[in-house]
Amino acid sequence: MRHPPYVVLPQGADLDAAARDVSQHGWRVHRGFAPPDGPWDLARTGLVAAGVVDGPAAAQAALLCAVRGAGLIAVVDRTQPWAAGFLADVARLAPPAPARSPGQAPPAPARSPGQAADRPAGSAADRATAPGPSPLTAEQRDLLDLLADGHSIARAARMRYLSLRTANRRVAEARVVLGVATTREAVLAYLRLRGR
Repeated sequence: MRHPPYVVLPQGADLDAAARDVSQHGWRVHRGFAPPDGPWDLARTGLVAAGVVDGPAAAQAALLCAVRGAGLIAVVDRTQPWAAGFLADVARLAPPAPARSPGQAPPAPARSPGQAADRPAGSAADRATAPGPSPLTAEQRDLLDLLADGHSIARAARMRYLSLRTANRRVAEARVVLGVATTREAVLAYLRLRGR
């Protein structure tokens, strides 16, 4: 049996695009975190609960769906005080990221075929790309990782279900933080920062 997708999207991301992506790969998307009537064990149903997690109650309902075996597509404002606990819980439910040796490129996140690729902040894959304190946000690091892998900003935005405007803004903010003028310089500075 394949693992259900666990997709955590930043605030402002396109929930509908993520839902279309997972449904194209055979998952049944259910809007909201109140699971439909049926068996307690949702693992065999192919259900993915999708919605905005806008507070502790919604976070608890989303986690209950995941514990019952459903996948998740959750839009989360990571700046909220309860968000770190929610993201850590989602990371514990997701399949573990493979280990890597020092100096090896960060692993691709473990996911089901067709699963969207966003990693929850605090997951093993996120920690692997952030070896020490970083002035960059998790979202900025994630976009710079994709650019370093050769993706265009437009492709990286589509992969993370962001508008091109949001992706460009995050990269521009990363350039300011890194003290560089161009996106190419930002990627190079990020790779040096990541390699320390």
